[in-house]
Amino acid sequence: MRDKAVEILDKHLTTPHLLKHSYAVEAVMKALAQRLEPENTDKWGVAGLLHDLDSDTLDCYNNEEDMRKHGIEAANILRKENFGDEEIYHAIMAHNQATGTDRSSMMDKAIYAADPITGFITAITLVYPDKKISSVKVKSITKRMKEARFAAGANREAMRSIEEVGIPFPEFAELALTAMQEISEELGL
Repeated sequence: MRDKAVEILDKHLTTPHLLKHSYAVEAVMKALAQRLEPENTDKWGVAGLLHDLDSDTLDCYNNEEDMRKHGIEAANILRKENFGDEEIYHAIMAHNQATGTDRSSMMDKAIYAADPITGFITAITLVYPDKKISSVKVKSITKRMKEARFAAGANREAMRSIEEVGIPFPEFAELALTAMQEISEELGL
């Protein structure tokens, strides 16, 4: 399943930072699945890996109409590729509030929180002198969450929403950090 997902990702997404972000979200989603639904680890990982599949074809950050399509278009690409299932498609659409897709499943709620925390942790990493994710501590993540001007575009509400599935934010920060540290070489951090 993952090999085919990587093949599809490489076919549709080429922007280096988006590829790294996709792998980071995959790692966090797999870690969340291990905690919440271990039997679905691969499926959750694939949803994380492919959640921004449409980002090279849409101008999400400059075009409001494209932002409303972000996630929906990714699900459409996956349908055309005959890959995945409705649960994966729904989670991918649910990660973007602008689609209006309800976050109803555990996977939907997990991907909504996992998406922004990877960028947040990356931003924290890049302010460290060595720019190594191995230097980042959970305490830094929880402290920076309170600093509204730090990574101001990071959706803190989405990150904190992980508590809806019973995971306290500090535990989520540790889980996400550990997952990203395990693929630090792939992330270039």
